Amino acid sequence: MKNGILKVFVKKFIKNYEDVGNAQVRAQCGKLSSIVGIIVNLILFGTKFAVGTLFHSVSITGDAVNNLSDAGSSVISLVSFKMSGKPADHGHPFGHARIEYVATSIVAVLILSIGIELLKASWGKVLHPGAIEFSILSVIVLVFSIAVKLVLYRFNTGLGRHINSSVMRATAADSLSDVMATTTVLASTLISPLIGFQLDGYMGIAVSVFIMVSGIKILKETLDSLLGQGPSEELAYLIGGHIRKYEGVMGIHDLVVHDYGPQRSFASVHVEVDAKVDILTSHELIDRIEREVITDHGIHLVIHLDPVIRDDPAVNMLCRMAEQVLSSIDETLSLHDFRVVPGPTRKKLIFDITVPYTCKIGNPELLEAIQDGLKKKDRNLEIAITIDRPFV
Repeated sequence: MKNGILKVFVKKFIKNYEDVGNAQVRAQCGKLSSIVGIIVNLILFGTKFAVGTLFHSVSITGDAVNNLSDAGSSVISLVSFKMSGKPADHGHPFGHARIEYVATSIVAVLILSIGIELLKASWGKVLHPGAIEFSILSVIVLVFSIAVKLVLYRFNTGLGRHINSSVMRATAADSLSDVMATTTVLASTLISPLIGFQLDGYMGIAVSVFIMVSGIKILKETLDSLLGQGPSEELAYLIGGHIRKYEGVMGIHDLVVHDYGPQRSFASVHVEVDAKVDILTSHELIDRIEREVITDHGIHLVIHLDPVIRDDPAVNMLCRMAEQVLSSIDETLSLHDFRVVPGPTRKKLIFDITVPYTCKIGNPELLEAIQDGLKKKDRNLEIAITIDRPFV
C-alpha cells in the first residue's frame, strides 16, 4: 500500500493489514471500505437531495439518488465480503470467493438502473424546463461532493489494489464517474444563469450517460471473470518462470489457470523432463515445484509429467518433419508431447498440436491436412493427434 495517509488510516482499524493472504484480514478491509462508503454516501445523499428539492434541480436530485445507490452498493459489498470469506465446505470445495464477483455484478446492474431512471427524469426536464435558479449553497454542496468523492476514489483504489478486490475496484470506478457527473451538474448550476437557458435537463442526461457507461464497463469486466478468462500475462510469466528455474525442467506447455475468486486460483501445467531420468527423481521434482508454488504464490498447482527424448536422431528427424508439415499448413501451429512408438513394419507418431484462435481451419480439415502431409513423406506412418486450444 503506497499511500501513506491511507496506510495510517487502515492500520488504525485493521491489525496485520499487510497480511492480505489472510481471509480475516481481507474481510476486515472489505468491511472498512463498505462502512466508509455507506456513511459518506448517505451524508452526500441527504445534503444533495435537500438542496436539489429546495431549488427544483433534477440534476442535483438525480446526483443525490446516485449517491443513495452507492450507499446500497456498499451494503452489498459488506454482505459479499462476509459471505465470500466463508471457508470451503462439502458443497463448495473451492470456497465462496466468487460471491464477490456476483456482488460486483449486482452493483453494476444497480448503477445501470439508476442511470436509466435519471435519463427518463432528465428528458422530462428537457421537454418541460423550469425556472432558472442559482444558489451559492448548491455550489458549495457540489464542490464538497466532488472533493469527498475524489478522496473516496483514492481510498477504494488503494485498498482494492492492496487486497485485489473486484468489488472495491468497481466502487472506485463508480466514485470516479460520480466526480465527472457532479462536475457536470456544477457546470450546469453555474452556466445556466449566465446564458439565460436552463441546462439542468441536458446536464442530467450527461450525468445519466456517465453512470450507465460506468455500470456497463463494470458489468462486462465482472462477467468475464464469471465466465472464465485466461490468466494475465503477468500471472502466466510468474508461474512459468517459477517452474523453469528448476534444474531438470526441459519445457512447459498447456498451462491452465482456474479463478475461483480472489486468493483462490487453481492451475495445471505439463512439464517436460528427460525420459532417461529415474521416474521417482522426476516425481520428486514436480512434487517440490507444486509445494513451493502454493507456498510462494498461493496457487494450487497440479503438474502433469511429460518424459521426452531429445537425443534420438530418428525421433528428432520425425519431429522436424512434423513441424515442417504444420508450418506449411499454418505458421501459427505448434506441436508438443511428440512421441514415436516403433513397430515391426510401421511407426506410430503421437503428438499434440496447439491451434490458436486466429487459425480459421476447422479441426476435421486440419487433422486431414496434417495426416495427408505426413503420409506424403512416409506412407508407413500411423498418426495420432490431439488438438489443444491455448488457455494462455
